[in-house]
Amino acid sequence: MNTIKNICIIGVMALVFASCNNQSQPEVKTVEVKVAKKDVAVTLDPNATYAKVEFGIEGMTCAMGCAKTIEKKMAKMEGVKSAKVDFDNRLAMVEYDEAKVSPKTLEETVTKVADIYKVKDMKVVDDFGAKSKVCADDCDKECCKNKTEMEKKECAEDCKKMCCTEAKKAE
Repeated sequence: MNTIKNICIIGVMALVFASCNNQSQPEVKTVEVKVAKKDVAVTLDPNATYAKVEFGIEGMTCAMGCAKTIEKKMAKMEGVKSAKVDFDNRLAMVEYDEAKVSPKTLEETVTKVADIYKVKDMKVVDDFGAKSKVCADDCDKECCKNKTEMEKKECAEDCKKMCCTEAKKAE
């Protein structure tokens, strides 16, 4: 009986010592990752005609996952000079070689990332983020029609047309 008791005590003590000595520091490994970035200067044709488009993207739920993934997919396309996806505004801005890329292929690329992404309101622009320069047309529309500069300033609160917002900024 004493022998069994001693063997049990030695077994328990061995387990205690073995479990206490097993507290090793986590192993740190350094892994080299090669990032394939295309050299824009090498891949772009200096004689190409580049166009800029802006379009909305519906279905994005996060900046790092959704927006960055879409941005990377478009940037990797042959003929794309630059691609930027603004998650907050749900807006994509892409500059591309018209001979190699079309608005349709950009739309297909976005929808191939995931079925939930939908492209809307694609338009060719001269500059990204610039307000449309249609003040003369807007001023002929209902809210600003036939108004003096003073009246345009007064209606600027209610009217979101370009002529009124420009008049408001001038105040």
